[in-house]
Amino acid sequence: MPLVIEPAAPDCLSLDVDGLTPDRLSDRSAADIARLVVHADARPAALGDLFRIRGSCADGRIECHGDFSRVHRLGAGMAHGEIVVDGSIGRHAGEGMSGGLLAVSGDAGDWLAAGMTGGTVRVGGRAGDNAAAALPGCENGMRGGIVVVGGDAGCLAGARMRRGLLAIGGSCGEAAAFELRAGTVLVAGDVGRRSGMGMRRGSLVAGGPAPEVPPTFRRGAAWAPTFLQLLAGRLRQLGFGPAGRDGGGFLAGIWQQWHGDLLTGGRGEIFHRLAS
Repeated sequence: MPLVIEPAAPDCLSLDVDGLTPDRLSDRSAADIARLVVHADARPAALGDLFRIRGSCADGRIECHGDFSRVHRLGAGMAHGEIVVDGSIGRHAGEGMSGGLLAVSGDAGDWLAAGMTGGTVRVGGRAGDNAAAALPGCENGMRGGIVVVGGDAGCLAGARMRRGLLAIGGSCGEAAAFELRAGTVLVAGDVGRRSGMGMRRGSLVAGGPAPEVPPTFRRGAAWAPTFLQLLAGRLRQLGFGPAGRDGGGFLAGIWQQWHGDLLTGGRGEIFHRLAS
């Protein structure tokens, strides 16, 4: 059976489990894993004092059952394997991932998949601020991989992304795709103000109402980009809700293209739909 971890009602506000990934635990027994040192409210503690642990990680899979909303950095640095969370997760989940799958049925905190370079992250609920964005002091955000958020996301989604795909099934806050370097940020709902500012390359696709396009963007052509239908097919495979409900039709039709940010080279693009 996979390694199963359940909270044991710890009396603490914040749990940092950096290093708890399948690739690092595959050769350890449940007893060894229980002795691993994590941090509870910034103080060292044995993992087994905070969680009930059973099974083995030999098959490369970790299952987390219960409320993990106070558990931070789960899956950070993961290179391969699977982590499945039946509930919500805290901040920095999947930070710096280079491979594998992190699947969360509930919500995720701030800095989801920040600095990620590969792998797949799926969140069924909402995500906080800075999803797939750059960590403080870092030049680039997400540099590869796929992040799918079923619900809304906060501010600065995809900020300074360098490569990869961030798909948001709901709406997002301000400054999505801020200083985007490359890659694609797709928002099925409303896009917040100031989105796309400082963009150098890459695409911001607004699947809902027309966003407030920054004045430093130039209107381009109105057309039906083929890559959006290819993207819709990939999103269906990933279980992205808007793509599954209508067969990807939410990405069909005629789209208005905008080129910008002209202050930073003008080689990025914002798309919003004009007609279905």
